[in-house]
Amino acid sequence: MKTSGDTIAMEKNVKLLTIGQFAALHGINKKTLMWYDEIGLFHPAFVNPENGYRYYNYHQSPILETILLLRELDVSIHEIQTFMKNRSAQNLKNLLEEKSADLKLQILHLQALEKTITNHCKNMDTLLTIDLSEITIIEKEEQYLITVDINKNTPFEKEVEMVTAETARYHLERLHDASYGSMIPVDSLKKGNFDHYTKLFIQIPSLTNKKGLHIQPKGNYIRAFHKGRWDQLPLRYEAILTYARSQNLTLTGFSYEKGINEIVIDQVEDYIVQIEIPILEGI
Repeated sequence: MKTSGDTIAMEKNVKLLTIGQFAALHGINKKTLMWYDEIGLFHPAFVNPENGYRYYNYHQSPILETILLLRELDVSIHEIQTFMKNRSAQNLKNLLEEKSADLKLQILHLQALEKTITNHCKNMDTLLTIDLSEITIIEKEEQYLITVDINKNTPFEKEVEMVTAETARYHLERLHDASYGSMIPVDSLKKGNFDHYTKLFIQIPSLTNKKGLHIQPKGNYIRAFHKGRWDQLPLRYEAILTYARSQNLTLTGFSYEKGINEIVIDQVEDYIVQIEIPILEGI
């Protein structure tokens, strides 16, 4: 059996490579080349009619590399076959631009995943070293948060719906590509309204569009932790307010709450909430 490349290979004395040599040159298994030949995607330059051995020439390398690139970009065999039948600069450009857009989204997802892992590691470090009874002062960098407004009458199902809509709007592939928490105005805490939650926040790594987002300000914060049931959380806030008064600290803005150990506990009594509240500077 001869292929369309037989005449060129034989008449012009083009140097031929065995299937093993050609596969090694491109870092693939020779079975891949055999399969590509069988499905009509990429044929050898010459097939020895006596023993059926396949041979390739160096001039076929750019075409094979294009196929391998498209496969690495997760282009289906069917799409590649369609392209190969209508090979042109414009068709290749269109295909690559489409896959480039997909690749950029994948990169954003991987960057978010990396930051999620980093945040989990930080939380685990905190769990391994914290004294839950301590109230400390820490320094934080400015952060941008996506927020949704809630009140005490907002049904849980509605909260889930709003959070899901926001995560979808920012192209999160999985819910846990972000961090989540709740916010209470400091003014409410000072009045003893320890359950006056007004916002849920979503912290998404690698945000590109920050317009209109809530800014969690840079500066010093009171940080404390609460372990156990939610109905005991007001007692922790009372301790925080007492500490702030004893240190002549003025709290401002919002209290930012988030769980830090959900992934390593089974009982609600073991749940740990991290509380961070900005300190007003220059007073």
